[in-house]
Amino acid sequence: MSSNPMPSTSAFDAIIVGGGHNGLAAAAYLSQAGRKVLLLEKLEHAGGAAVSAQAFDGVDARLSRYSYLVSLLPQQIIDDLGLRIELARRRYSSYTPDPEDGSRALLIDNGDDGATAASFEAIGAPHGEFRAFTGFYAGCRQLTEALWPTMTSPLPTRSQARALAVEAGAEEAWEAMIERPIGDVIARELQHDLVRGVALTDALIGTFARADDEDLQQNICFLYHLIGGGTGDWDVPVGGMGAVSGELERAARGAGATILTSAEVTAVRPGGLVSYHHDGAEHTAAAQWVLANVAPLVLDRLRASGSAPAARVPRATQNPNHLREGAQVKVNLLLKRLPRLLDGNVSPEAAFGGTFHINETWSQLDASYLAAASGTIPDPLPCEIYCHSLTDPSILSADLQAAGAHTLTVFGLHVPDRLITEDNNEERRAELQAAVLKSLNSVLAEPVEELLLTGPDGRPCIETKTTLDIERAVGMPRGNIFHGGLDWPFAEDGAPLDTPARRWGVATDDPRILLCGSGARRGGAVSAIGGHNAAMAVLESGPPDSGPLESGRVPQC
Repeated sequence: MSSNPMPSTSAFDAIIVGGGHNGLAAAAYLSQAGRKVLLLEKLEHAGGAAVSAQAFDGVDARLSRYSYLVSLLPQQIIDDLGLRIELARRRYSSYTPDPEDGSRALLIDNGDDGATAASFEAIGAPHGEFRAFTGFYAGCRQLTEALWPTMTSPLPTRSQARALAVEAGAEEAWEAMIERPIGDVIARELQHDLVRGVALTDALIGTFARADDEDLQQNICFLYHLIGGGTGDWDVPVGGMGAVSGELERAARGAGATILTSAEVTAVRPGGLVSYHHDGAEHTAAAQWVLANVAPLVLDRLRASGSAPAARVPRATQNPNHLREGAQVKVNLLLKRLPRLLDGNVSPEAAFGGTFHINETWSQLDASYLAAASGTIPDPLPCEIYCHSLTDPSILSADLQAAGAHTLTVFGLHVPDRLITEDNNEERRAELQAAVLKSLNSVLAEPVEELLLTGPDGRPCIETKTTLDIERAVGMPRGNIFHGGLDWPFAEDGAPLDTPARRWGVATDDPRILLCGSGARRGGAVSAIGGHNAAMAVLESGPPDSGPLESGRVPQC
């Protein structure tokens, strides 16, 4: 990194706190519009959780270490910013072994309805279950296709969103997905325990909830997992997640944004003053707008640091969802080859070619929630597995590809942050890794441990991230991958929509500080929607304040 002299205070049109993919998107949009933008990122690189990394020393494999699939990134944003990214579609939707009999499983093949129907029969699902399953998701799609175009527009109200659903013939889906616990419709439409579980997992990723919770947080999660592109397809970013963030960074820099890495923001003060530490010195920058690509709780801490001792500690919003805990464990593995299955009817390539569900039946998911709520790690632990390298081998070196190596990403559900403390994190990490491996091995014909590659240091290629590890690494409070609980992608009737920030769902209690990350309404996942919407709110607010900006140069990375 090289740096240039900088005055103690520099002024900009907008300062973006945090260089995750949403912050990069906001920087690109605002810079394209001619605004002077400074983006400050604490880590040594931009991208936040949407990065690729060499997770194992001396092993030439670049894993999508945190975020791993893309569904909610609109084509509009790709086109607007000229992003050169490739998203690969997976043929197989999911593979779910029967926990009572690992020799049979449900394989949902997007390319062969006949084979999928036969798979429903093979697990003993009732006659008509395949038709009910496809009908259920077809109804959901009517609603998501109606709502998807609103994600990059000013917020509709609840009534307006419902009117769109009714116009699209999705009134029944609206009632099922928006008004009543999602468990009601799943239990009504589907009969088989395993099939119900496959559907329910869409409501639980990163969300500690039950199927019938009255606060409907599980419903919001379910909607976000199905709304991407209107279809709910989750694609593999070719080159890894870092390729997505890399393109957003290229677009932002190319448009003129100043991006500083290793620049830790220490305070956000009234009037758009931002203090940060960079290159061994303290700096202050000023802007008409401050966009927070950090979690709302992190923004609160930064604003408290910038307040007078007697001042009220600010709240980024009054949204209780921002206090919700994360509820997952993430495990990355690098294997010599794909493991053999107990199910001899399906190849490992097909089974790992989509989302591999383990111990995620309807009843298992509820039992796991109750176990975790009582303070214990669920046994068996419900898990989902993704194999990036089957769809996109480019993340592996030529030698690893030739040797047949593959990556696995495991996402363990119902592991709430309340189970993790500063004192027990090391022990819990080991327990959770063992629980993940035990769950995985329950459906394999050979122990996965025997297939782990080892690095030059002799260590097996496996890493486990608890919620606390995630908070420490990428600043997500309580390890919540959504920066807090998700919100409906519409405003409640009667909610004030009298400012651009409120209309775009990015407002805080300070009219000059906006949320531009996953904590914004319509945030969550790798979408760049939060960044787009915050930028639109700034631009809709009119031209920059008159008066010359203080000249000055900032360190360049």
